[in-house]
Amino acid sequence: MDARDARGATGAEDTVDTEVAVVGGGPVGSLLARELALQGVGVTVLEKLPEPTGISKAGTLHARTAQALDRRGLLEAVQPGRYAAPRDPGGPVRFHFASLFELDLSRVVEEGPVIVGSPQAYAEQVFAADAERLGARVRRDAELVGLAEEPDRVRLTLRAADGTESGLTARWVVGADGARSAVRKLSGIRFAGHEPTVAALMGEVRLLDPAGAPAGWQRTPRGWTLLWINPYGLSRVCTYDYRGPHRDRRSPAGVEELRDEVARIAGRPVPMDRPAWISRFSDASFLAERFRRGRVLLAGDAAHVHFPAGGQGVNLGLQDALNLGWKLAAELRGWAPPGLLDTYHDERHPVAAAVLHNVRAQVALMDPDPRTDALRELFTELMGFDQVNAYLSTMITGAGVAYPVGGRAADPLAGRMVPSRPVKTAEGLTGLAELLHPGRPLLLDLTGDGAFADAGRPWAGRVRVVRATAADEGWGTGALLVRPDGYALWSAHDDATDTGALRTALTRWLGRPAEG
Repeated sequence: MDARDARGATGAEDTVDTEVAVVGGGPVGSLLARELALQGVGVTVLEKLPEPTGISKAGTLHARTAQALDRRGLLEAVQPGRYAAPRDPGGPVRFHFASLFELDLSRVVEEGPVIVGSPQAYAEQVFAADAERLGARVRRDAELVGLAEEPDRVRLTLRAADGTESGLTARWVVGADGARSAVRKLSGIRFAGHEPTVAALMGEVRLLDPAGAPAGWQRTPRGWTLLWINPYGLSRVCTYDYRGPHRDRRSPAGVEELRDEVARIAGRPVPMDRPAWISRFSDASFLAERFRRGRVLLAGDAAHVHFPAGGQGVNLGLQDALNLGWKLAAELRGWAPPGLLDTYHDERHPVAAAVLHNVRAQVALMDPDPRTDALRELFTELMGFDQVNAYLSTMITGAGVAYPVGGRAADPLAGRMVPSRPVKTAEGLTGLAELLHPGRPLLLDLTGDGAFADAGRPWAGRVRVVRATAADEGWGTGALLVRPDGYALWSAHDDATDTGALRTALTRWLGRPAEG
């Protein structure tokens, strides 16, 4: 047992094996474990698979996720290869809404990169390795089969592939274990939404005639084919069948079924063989009624599932992890003000609901029935209007996410992601993103006289206080209080001498100052 795990916030001995058990070792669970370990929290990741699958069904990180990872120094790390996505796109960045490729995402992104290519399995590996480096423990071949909450801990029952059962106790449990989450089911959290209507297949196979295959997104009256063709290796092949859901969602899919489905939709044979993997999915849309019940929390697909339209799913989950990590750490360390942990649900549940809503709209617009043609044509025309284009681009990128953090209504930054502009500190030139790498709240005083920095000193054990000068004219404020996930809690816009408003924000979000 880790000595750090055997003590509560007061330092008294107890019987827990770990402070937090994160169930699910995918990208969301691994990033959350890294966030907790960064704060010195004892965390154990429980993964039922004996080894990572290496399969990447998702590979797109949108702007808001890229910004958030940049604030942990992880942005370049999750991009494989020699060249990272450009911070300045230098022109339009085309993307789609319901497969209508008329969006220009660059119009709504103040801080790039706009899109990052990061295979899901690669990002998971990066997060997991860093979490272990920081002290997290990963336990594989550990399927959760039992959960019992007690007043000060949660008892978990785990089962290995050979049937052997064992137990583990934790102060808190986070379910990041996917759409069929055992944590969600065992804790009794309701999962409500819409049953599937679309049967989809995805896999990586060898195309025997890549030059003759229907490349890209192809819509016919019989459905959709999506082919990302690699003439020298495996190609990604996907199909959407709107005739109804899979008869058996869990039955294994083979290359014959995928080949036949592509041929049916395309109207001609598309020969293929040697599948690396093939899986089924659907347009089922479900949202957990609560993201927290007692000492149990949910994140990622355990909290929300939807059709993978626009690559929003993994982004939604990674932002869950970054929202939750610092709040759960504060609860464990005993300085969280009342209700801080509940703001996780209050903030992330509406964001998830909005994503599920826009995805269902995209599924409807993608209906292959010819009766939808006129609607798609009209929608394409509407996307040519700047306001419509920006509205939809904001949805996809997450650039419009803002949280209700309280404070003055006249504060234009409160609740919004703060751009990473340059500042000069005693150590030299840096940016806001770099100042947030330790994962602590940040009080940035740019006034020169240090009045706001002095006002924040009583919270110095919880907030990083930095005096600096602005290196450009884009800040528009003399001081900022920023959460670890990069969102502003307060800014000195109305009155550059109002330290009372700062103290109110510090108390609301970081608790009362320590005595002495």
